[in-house]
Amino acid sequence: MTRILQVILLPVSLCYGLAVQIRNWLFDMKVLPSKSFDKPVISVGNLTFGGTGKTPHIEYLIRLLTPEMFVATLSRGYGRKSSGFILASKRSNVKYIGDEPLQFLKKFEGVKVAVDEKRSRGVQLLLKKYPDLRAILLDDAFQHRYVKPGLSILLTDYHRLYPEDFILPSGTLREFRSGANRADIIVVTKTPKIFSPITRRRIIEELQPKSHQQVYFSYIKYIDPVPVFETQHNPFPAKVTNILLFTGIANDYPLREHLERMCSELIVMKFGDHHPYAIKDIEQIIQKFQDLPTQKKVIVTTEKDVMRVKTHELSGYLKNLPLFCVPMEIDFHGDDKQKFDTEIIRYVKQNQRDH
Repeated sequence: MTRILQVILLPVSLCYGLAVQIRNWLFDMKVLPSKSFDKPVISVGNLTFGGTGKTPHIEYLIRLLTPEMFVATLSRGYGRKSSGFILASKRSNVKYIGDEPLQFLKKFEGVKVAVDEKRSRGVQLLLKKYPDLRAILLDDAFQHRYVKPGLSILLTDYHRLYPEDFILPSGTLREFRSGANRADIIVVTKTPKIFSPITRRRIIEELQPKSHQQVYFSYIKYIDPVPVFETQHNPFPAKVTNILLFTGIANDYPLREHLERMCSELIVMKFGDHHPYAIKDIEQIIQKFQDLPTQKKVIVTTEKDVMRVKTHELSGYLKNLPLFCVPMEIDFHGDDKQKFDTEIIRYVKQNQRDH
């Protein structure tokens, strides 16, 4: 967005921001109810609309906690065609629970996955059905203030920190930057793997964390590409000329940078965030792939996009193509990993002892 357009939209942004501020004030003054729970509830969210890496950070928490305890995730289920509280099962599909919950369900056994647009109701129903739950992870719930989490984690993209952003529609912030004060932990995501102490200090100074807030720095680890369909017998080629990447996520620039190092030319087809793929989209992808003038070519997408294309309706179009996805995880720089892990586990265990 150009600077001129941002200035033109500022009055609209201020009106929107004030409306959100009034809503936050009503919660702060307890005019609107915010429910706390006896079990550990950890919220992961952001100030911006998408693209900070919530899904891999939820997955990190799942890997951290599940070896020791019974954990559930609760999401709104963005883009699903259903409503109300739904506990995911093996029969669940993307239209029923949404792409991110479906990804959690398929990747992690033993973790209960639920969706509910009313998070307070969702937490209550999870605890009623599974009273031995040790922790509930709320996905994208920083603005969902009807639940008061015991621990709130706020994510901000290294390439667009919230102090540098504007409120909608001039920028991508969902509320004024002061909303960050509600967080207990701030994680700067998508940082470079080589990260200098000077840059770290500069960012912390820019964020100006409160005395109760800890700041950590995470980065993306990409795993080797894996076939999307079991019928694919050929592994990802050692040498590839063209990679056709299609994505329906908010920010795909880290994946683009990663794939550019693996091929001579990267061709990108970008769809909207959480795009509900249709047959015509798949046909466009196939045509684009077929038009590439080489035999050393593959198609690549993200784990989240796989949840939306590996359906009964679309799989037949794709299963005979060299289609791969690139799994990703996050990790923390230096001592941040131990400190972050310790803070999370301490909160959960202390909260359990208290109740």
